[in-house]
Amino acid sequence: MGARATRVLLATAACLLWLNGCESSTRLGDLFQSKADTGAAAQDDPIATGSVRPTPRDPPAAAKASPDDELSLGKKYFQAGNFGLAERHFRRAVELHPRDLESWMGLAAAYDRQRRFDLADRAYDQATKIAGPTAEILNNRGYSYMLRGDARRARETLLEAQARDPGNTYIKNNLETVEASLRKSKATQ
Repeated sequence: MGARATRVLLATAACLLWLNGCESSTRLGDLFQSKADTGAAAQDDPIATGSVRPTPRDPPAAAKASPDDELSLGKKYFQAGNFGLAERHFRRAVELHPRDLESWMGLAAAYDRQRRFDLADRAYDQATKIAGPTAEILNNRGYSYMLRGDARRARETLLEAQARDPGNTYIKNNLETVEASLRKSKATQ
C-alpha cells in the first residue's frame, strides 16, 4: 500500500508542476502559496495575459433567445429525434411566452416521447386552457394515450377529436391504429 501511495503522490506532484505552466505567473512557488501568503507580490502579476479577451458572464439582452428562437430550436430537435433537447427548448419558450399554444403542444409531445406522461398531461391541460379542446389537442392527447397503452381512452379522445374535425387524416389514421389494437386485444382474449 505504501508504494501505491508514493506513486499517487508523485503523479499528483507532477500534475501540479505541469499545471503550473498554465498559470500566468512566472513564479513556480505561487502554486503552493495561498493568496493571503503572497501579499503585495501577487498584485505584480497581471490579471489577464491579454491573449484572450474577457467575455461577459451574462449575454446582452439582445443575444438572449426569444420565444420564437426557442420554439424553432424545440421543433428542430424534435424532428431530429432528440426529445430531451426539444423538451428543454419548448419549456424555455413556454417560460418566455406562457400563452403560446404551439410551445405548449411541442412541450407535451416532447414529454410524451420521453414517456413522462404526467408532465405531458399538465402541458395538454395548459394548451386546453389557452385554446379549448381543439381537434389538434384532442388528437395529440389521444396519441399520448396510445403511447401509454390505454387504447380505450385513446379511442374515446380520438372520437371526440374526429367529431370536431371529421376530415382530418391524422385523426383518422390514429383512430384506425387504435381500432386495430382493440380488435387485436379482443382476438387474444
